[in-house]
Amino acid sequence: MTDKAFAQADPDWLALISAARDWLSGPIGQFLLDEERRMLEEELGRFFGGYLVHYGPSAQTPPSAPQVQRNVRLGAPLPGVEIVCEEQAWPLSEHAADVVVMQHGLDFCLSPHGLLREAASSVRPGGHLLIIGINPWSSWGLRHVFAHDALRKARCISPSRVADWLNLLGFALEKRRFGCYRPPLASPAWQTRLAGWERMAGRWQLSGGGFYLLVARKIVVGLRPLRQERREPMGKLIPLPMAKVNRRHIEP
Repeated sequence: MTDKAFAQADPDWLALISAARDWLSGPIGQFLLDEERRMLEEELGRFFGGYLVHYGPSAQTPPSAPQVQRNVRLGAPLPGVEIVCEEQAWPLSEHAADVVVMQHGLDFCLSPHGLLREAASSVRPGGHLLIIGINPWSSWGLRHVFAHDALRKARCISPSRVADWLNLLGFALEKRRFGCYRPPLASPAWQTRLAGWERMAGRWQLSGGGFYLLVARKIVVGLRPLRQERREPMGKLIPLPMAKVNRRHIEP
């Protein structure tokens, strides 16, 4: 089944996902994923329901939601993926998932609008969509411009633009968080020296973090309100002048 999926999938998409997976498996990518894991575990701990769907190119086992009954990995036909599909053809029914997590899915895709529509359609009303992306306004976004590896192929869409897309798809943004303020350096010594800056910037939640996390809730469509009967406007009361009484004609 996997071989057949490889044969039918878009070769450009497969090459992009494979390159992204290799980069995320390297020392810099692993450092980024470790920082994201801490934040994701914190957020996923408050969700509950039947199904959580995770989509992303990473080979690392993603964090799960302990109060969600079933956590499923969906994506390209690569090791660790449980449900194989292309980015714009998710084999899920509408409103199937309580939580959908897209971890760098928008960074490494052929059509971010199409992918986001697939993810949004899979979330039930009242459910949540979590998106992690590389922040273009950070040292990681700057490295993306000059990189010669797979990071060069990342889209690095800004969190404000993704938030606008979510609003158009019927989602309300509940939370916007940033993390990984240390620059993309492979040296463990430099990462240790900058650990204090990481804690301080994370506490202040400065907007220059290497990645962002958006938590959005799908708006529940309520019942249509009953139409009130139209009330015809009433004319204004105009005070009439009082009649003058001629006292000479009044009988004694």
